[in-house]
Amino acid sequence: MRMSRFLRAVSTLLLGLAFLATVSPAQASEHTGTGPAASAVRVLRYDASRAAEFRTVVDQAAQVWNASVTNVRLVAGTPADFVVLADNNWPRAMVTSLGRGTIWMGRQATAQGYYPLRIATHEMGHILGLPDRRTGLCTDLMSGSSAPVSCTNANPSPAERSEVNANFAGATPLAEFDRLYVDRADAARGLVPAP
Repeated sequence: MRMSRFLRAVSTLLLGLAFLATVSPAQASEHTGTGPAASAVRVLRYDASRAAEFRTVVDQAAQVWNASVTNVRLVAGTPADFVVLADNNWPRAMVTSLGRGTIWMGRQATAQGYYPLRIATHEMGHILGLPDRRTGLCTDLMSGSSAPVSCTNANPSPAERSEVNANFAGATPLAEFDRLYVDRADAARGLVPAP
C-alpha cells in the first residue's frame, strides 16, 4: 500500500516535470504565476551616495513614487540603474533609456527657494519616462519650475502616475532619451542634446 502511494507520487512528479520541460518559459510562467506573463514589478536601483545633503530627500522621493505607481519600484542599491549627484548648478536629468540615467540635484534651485522633495521627485519622473510639461500648475509634478516657487507638491498627478505605469507595462515613453533635461523656466523646451 505504501509502495503504491510512493509510486503514484513519483509518477505525478515526473509527469509535472515532463510538462514543464515541453512548454516554453512564457507558457510555464502563465501556469506558475511568475515571469513576464505575470506582469512583474520592475525594480530600479538608484545610488544616492554622492547626493550630499540631498540624500534623505532622494530616498523620500523614491518613496513617493513607490506609493504612487505599481509597475516599478525604486530601491537604493548598487549596481545602480540611475545615479543621483549634487552640484551647484540647476537640477537636471540625463536619461539614457527608460529607468536609466543620471540626476543632478542642483543647489541653484534650492537657493532660489524651490522645494527639494519636489525637485527630486520631478527629476525621477524623467528617469521613469516623463517629459517636462510647463503647465505652470502646482498639481502637475512635471510642470517643474514653471509652477510657483511656493509650490511644495511632490506627488505625481493621476495622469502622471498612469503614464509611468503604462511606460513600465510596455508603452512607448514620451520622454526623449539621450537628452539632458534641465528644469529651468528659461531653458528652451527644457532639454538639450547629450554632450
